[in-house]
Amino acid sequence: MSDTSHEEPWKPQYSPWLIAVIVTSAAFMEILDTTIVNVALPHIAGSLSSSNDEATWALTSYLVANGIVLTISGWLGDILGRKRYFIICIVMFTVCSFLCGIAQSLGQLILFRLMQGFFGGGLQPNQQSIILDYFPPAKRGAAFGVTAIATVVAPVLGPTLGGLITDHFTWRWIFFINIPVGLVASFLVSVLVEDPPWEKNRRNRGMDFIGLGLIAIGLGSLEIMMDRGEDADWFNSTFICVMALLAFLGILGAIGWLLIARKPIVDLAVFADRNFASGCVMIGATGGILYASAVLIPQFAQTVLMYNATWAGMILSPGGIAVIILIPFVGRLMTKVQTRYIIATGFTIIGCALVYSSTLVPDIDFKTLVSMRTFQSAGLAFLFVPISTVAYTTLPRELNSDGAALFAMFRNIFGSIGIALATSQVTQRAQTHQSYLSQWTTPFNQSYQSLIAQYEQTLRSMGRVGAAAHDAAVGKVYQVLRTQAAILSYRDVFLYCAIVAFLIVPLCFLLSPKTGGMRAGGGH
Repeated sequence: MSDTSHEEPWKPQYSPWLIAVIVTSAAFMEILDTTIVNVALPHIAGSLSSSNDEATWALTSYLVANGIVLTISGWLGDILGRKRYFIICIVMFTVCSFLCGIAQSLGQLILFRLMQGFFGGGLQPNQQSIILDYFPPAKRGAAFGVTAIATVVAPVLGPTLGGLITDHFTWRWIFFINIPVGLVASFLVSVLVEDPPWEKNRRNRGMDFIGLGLIAIGLGSLEIMMDRGEDADWFNSTFICVMALLAFLGILGAIGWLLIARKPIVDLAVFADRNFASGCVMIGATGGILYASAVLIPQFAQTVLMYNATWAGMILSPGGIAVIILIPFVGRLMTKVQTRYIIATGFTIIGCALVYSSTLVPDIDFKTLVSMRTFQSAGLAFLFVPISTVAYTTLPRELNSDGAALFAMFRNIFGSIGIALATSQVTQRAQTHQSYLSQWTTPFNQSYQSLIAQYEQTLRSMGRVGAAAHDAAVGKVYQVLRTQAAILSYRDVFLYCAIVAFLIVPLCFLLSPKTGGMRAGGGH
């Protein structure tokens, strides 16, 4: 691995911290857009005279383009120049946001969302690559604390902000709010950000059409399968089976080709670095848990407790505040404790928080839901900065661009997988629990009959008479049964997520004990 002490000296013209804030603002805008649209889909469907299922393609199209471009952003940066490519991405993302806001049909919205995802895919990797160049290894931990705010807080803020906007204004403003941020960010990047000498002198690796095609087919099909699988009944659908086959062949073919190509579109040599490879696995697991848990609690609040979009989103907000408060503490801790121990602690905290979240009950209150989510978010503060820091500690500088692209790709792809698996498991487990509970709803079960009699008596006192009161009582008991089955399914899925978190803990010790920390020499 390259020794940073022999790298050519370069001092940026402007403060690295100012640059970190500027480039992170652009990435924050893009990450926010991956979740802010979710709560607005019913409003979009109604406004554009389409079904909810059709409106979901506005989300799918974004994720497909975003996932593909994330992987090849290093190559695009080589062709266009990193700064120029970053500015193009910000400007065009802003333009596409405006076009999405004025779309007059679902077809237009899907097309503009596809374009938005294409240009948005270059923002996260370029942001991280710029920070890697602007900060020496000893200070990257603190710098990644800034990026963690975008990575962790944006997905949390998305549903809350989306709910507020759609409940009080119009869904079009979830896109229009990007315009001022994009204009300011593009201007500041063009004026203040500069490419270091080694980035300016980077050789163009040429066009790898085979690698590009295989990545597009593999990752694009995977994103479609993950996003549409639940609605299409997974592998009972021919369409989903075809997408799964294309994803498998595309990804496998891409890996094989990139390993033998003379000038690959993505350099897989980054995975020869043990810390980077382990970091990708851990950030993938973190992304999956983050996005899955960020969907589960608001979904539970809306479907079971009947919260509106605003209040369901508000459950997540205190967790984002907890992350912001804890990140500086984690940064100081990294100067005293081996980074792998901090990461192991983070996964342990999240695992325990998810076990706590699996204790959901029908009469749970808002305060308890907030405490569950805040506990989960506290663990995330111990993961993003340490994992990001340790992943790049021993990676050669010339691989930073490809490393940043693949690192972001792992987080986002596994985030999509986490959401898909979590939502599908909620449905499947609810059906399983409902089937089990229905065994007790027979005329021979005394508790069942007593409950019906209790409801029937209440309904009669409210004016219902005869068979109508009995039928309404049976319907009420059935509703209670469905609610109980749904609660049990959410409990199961939180427990599954906890198991994943605990399984990652031993992998943390594959990291080198001498890497990570915010001072030269490692964590301890």
